[in-house]
Amino acid sequence: MSSPEQSRYGGAWAAQAGQPTATMPTVGAGAPAQPQAGSLGQGAPSRPGTTAPTPGRAQRRGPRRARLVLARVDPWSVMKLAFLLSIAIAVVMVVAVFMLWSVLDGLGVFDSLAKTLEDVTRNENGSGGVDLTSYVGLSRVMGITMILSLVNIVLMTALATLGAFLYNLAASIVGGLHVTFAEDA
Repeated sequence: MSSPEQSRYGGAWAAQAGQPTATMPTVGAGAPAQPQAGSLGQGAPSRPGTTAPTPGRAQRRGPRRARLVLARVDPWSVMKLAFLLSIAIAVVMVVAVFMLWSVLDGLGVFDSLAKTLEDVTRNENGSGGVDLTSYVGLSRVMGITMILSLVNIVLMTALATLGAFLYNLAASIVGGLHVTFAEDA
């Protein structure tokens, strides 16, 4: 009584409930399928004495809504997603620091600061002073950025996974997060 197309699109449920069903065209079929006798065709009434719903009626009802509960979050999927996002953030951070350092170096900010700091920290006989370029060189700045990025990856992944476990614990106690979805109009 039910074809694969009907069960795929829910037509078998209507057939089991005793309601007539329409056949669905198969993918790659030469011509569109014609409605079977007693089925819901275009403009055919669903029951004797009733008319098929017009498009105007469906538009007046407004968008359909579904109220769902987010009862559980899979910690493994949260961990994988958090890991990938934290890697993306780390890449962005490394590129941003490199670009910022390049711009500041190109503008001569580090040379100006190094000269000023050396003048301020030099002792009375003209020796000594702090060399700022040894502290803010590109290799040192990028090394520190890489270390902070790796720490950030580990922390973000661990905290997101812990957050998933805590959400599941809280959801088992209070019932989860209630979300209402509406169909796009």
